[in-house]
Amino acid sequence: MKTIFLCGFMGCGKSTVGKLLASRSGRLFVDMDAYIEDYEHRTIAEIFATDGEAHFRAVEAQAVERLAESGYVVACGGGAMVDPKNAEAAKQGGTVVFIDTPFGLCFERIRGDKRRPLAAASSEEELRARFDSRTPAYISAADHTVDGSGSPLEIVERIAALKLG
Repeated sequence: MKTIFLCGFMGCGKSTVGKLLASRSGRLFVDMDAYIEDYEHRTIAEIFATDGEAHFRAVEAQAVERLAESGYVVACGGGAMVDPKNAEAAKQGGTVVFIDTPFGLCFERIRGDKRRPLAAASSEEELRARFDSRTPAYISAADHTVDGSGSPLEIVERIAALKLG
């Protein structure tokens, strides 16, 4: 079974959809940020505050490599597949699915979320700029793109229709 990496902007539904998809497909689900927190024994916010984004991205790259051969459904952090090396590592043992969700919907979900350091420290305009700059990277990283509008179950149906194996 190939690992399915779900990518997209913060709040696009990766974790919610990932849990449902894993259940439907008989796979284990891994939230990459939670995986990193367990590995590092501290929160993402603490990692950013103590060691900075560069350290977090290095740990994230290691997580992608470890999870690529797992056969799990993996909800990537919002920036994981922006790095082409991570996308390539993900594709080695899996497939990357971009959940293409409109910015307004993502923003409603992440506004004021203290668990997301980049969201908590950014204005709507800054987040829109990040969204706009990351979208081409998601498209480039993805083996498949699904519409992120609609309910989580509708998105799961769209991914299941891809027959990813």
